[in-house]
Parts: sequence; structure tokens; C-alpha cells
Amino acid sequence: MFTGIVEEIGSIRHISRGNDTCTLTISCEKVLEGTKLGDSIAVNGTCLTVVRMDKNSFDADVTPETMRRTAFSLLRIGSPVNLERALRLSDRLGGHIMLGHVDGVGHVKSFVKEGNATNVTISLDKKWMRYVIEKGSVAVDGISLTVAKRNEDSFTIALIPHTGEQTILLTKHPGNPVNIECDYLGKYVEQLMKAEPDKGVTMNMLEMLK
Repeated sequence: MFTGIVEEIGSIRHISRGNDTCTLTISCEKVLEGTKLGDSIAVNGTCLTVVRMDKNSFDADVTPETMRRTAFSLLRIGSPVNLERALRLSDRLGGHIMLGHVDGVGHVKSFVKEGNATNVTISLDKKWMRYVIEKGSVAVDGISLTVAKRNEDSFTIALIPHTGEQTILLTKHPGNPVNIECDYLGKYVEQLMKAEPDKGVTMNMLEMLK
């Protein structure tokens, strides 16, 4: 699991492509501290396993399912990426609980300055928009963000300067893709309601989410 607090901006050093798969070599430093083979690192919000590492880079294999769900097919050598090591139980939870399982790809619609914030609007398929709620949490390229406003097919987040400096979101342009992970709690509630549609949401159902 992850928190959506990006620890470092890495860069793609090499891409070895296969049929609907790839292996990424990512240059970085901080996220390698205390990391060992088999550990998980979120790359633009996608949980990947470290399969090789040295002092300043690591390799991660990307499966066909991950290629379908994410914008990884558009990565190029030199592309910057948000990086975060997996959460430890002793860490503070500064963002929100993320699984590193990207739901789908959204697209940046606009950047609008408002005071000290940059309002970023992102379009998203209606299939996933039903899990996006105003003042709820959403992960955009692995960044834990609060939804300031939502429409039928898009949502807006207010990006503070610090987050803009520590992540790659402000390097994007309108039309660029971003990985989206919706809050998983809504998905569990929906699944439980489908299992027993005549009963609605009960306290027993909610107890199962604990």
C-alpha cells in the first residue's frame, strides 16, 4: 500500500519492450534507500516490483494488464515519473490509502491559476467518475489529491505550490494522460450492494469493510 506522498521524481533510463509488456529501468536515489529485491515501488501510482537494482536505478517488469490500465505505453527515455516506496506501518499517513492498482487513464483538460493554487481539471471515463466524490480523495499519477469539484465526466483538484514542485503534474499539458486510482472504499460498497441488492447498505455490510 501507498499514501500518495511522492518521495522523489525519477526518470526513465531504459525501456525494454515486448509484446504488450515492458521492463522499465528507472534512475533514482532516495527510494532505493532501504529497498531490496522484491520490494514494491509506486511508479506514477502503479505498484511495481523491484527485480534488479544498483546504486542509482532499479528495474521493474510491467505486465499486459498494467499496460492496458495505465499510460506506461507512452513513456519514453527521459520521461519523469513520480516515485514512492510502499507504506510501513510505523509511517504517518499523510495522504490516503492507495493500493497502487490503477483503474484507468484520465486526461488533463486545463490548468487555471487561482491565488496560490493551480486548479487542474482532468477528464475521466464515466465508468470511474462514479467513484469520484467532491472533497474525497483521488490518486493522479500516484499523487494523493482532494477533489475540489466534480462534473459528469471530469473533476478538478487544487494543487498547492509544494505539491507542484515535488511531483510531475505541472509538467503535463492539456491532453496529456495521467494514471487514476479511485478511492477503493466506494468499490467495496458497490460490490456489497450488488451482492444483496434488495437489502441495501446495512450496518453488517459496513462492518465487513473494517
